[in-house]
Amino acid sequence: MKNLKYQERGKVGIISLNRPETRNALSLELLQELEDLIRKISEERLVRVVVIRGEGRAFSSGHDLKEILDRHPIEVEKLFNQCYRAMLAIRDAPQPYIAMVQGVATAAGCQLVAACDMAVAAKSALFATPGVKIGLFCYTPIAFVSRAVGRKKAFEMGFTGEFITADEALQFGLVNRVVEDEKLEEETMKLAESVARYSLNVLESGKRFFYKQLFMEDFQALAFATESISLYSSTEDAKEGIRAFFEKREPMWE
Repeated sequence: MKNLKYQERGKVGIISLNRPETRNALSLELLQELEDLIRKISEERLVRVVVIRGEGRAFSSGHDLKEILDRHPIEVEKLFNQCYRAMLAIRDAPQPYIAMVQGVATAAGCQLVAACDMAVAAKSALFATPGVKIGLFCYTPIAFVSRAVGRKKAFEMGFTGEFITADEALQFGLVNRVVEDEKLEEETMKLAESVARYSLNVLESGKRFFYKQLFMEDFQALAFATESISLYSSTEDAKEGIRAFFEKREPMWE
């Protein structure tokens, strides 16, 4: 892969955006590689959690503007459709995805953070959706950011284009944890490994359930949950987990 690196540490996969000279701008080629890699990881099922990080000093500065300037809208749409497919691959994946954020995460880079299931940020990290400043509103990033943070804060981010700090990102729900810069990798891996000890089948069914019920009415969601928990109670993973609980031992997941 030209624009990505990938390694596995036990049951955790680590994808590194590898265009540090552009602050890991999300080019069409990078996004194609990213979708292909995510779908390969999903199919192989060798890891249970995946971390996305950036090489160098930034997480991602967003789309490569050289691929937008003076291009026909059909060409630009191809870029954004590929971004759509990469984000969808994260959502479709059985594994939870964790963004590990250092430096800046702006525009589509901020969108990628919001699209991941969880995020850990270095204390010095900064987040923004600054398209308004260059005459092209951050339409696609705001679609995800506004679903991660409160509506008023998302509107402010989109219409001022100003940075928010990691602590603000934590306060408004864009990230799960803020840690000292030098402990970013250590703390992200701790979170990843705390999830990776569980059955991938359970993680997959839980992730699919979580996003499907998220925007349902309360009792519609509860009815769906009741159906789901009843169905999955008969799986081998559930039987093994409950037996292990009564036998006071660790469950033996696949």
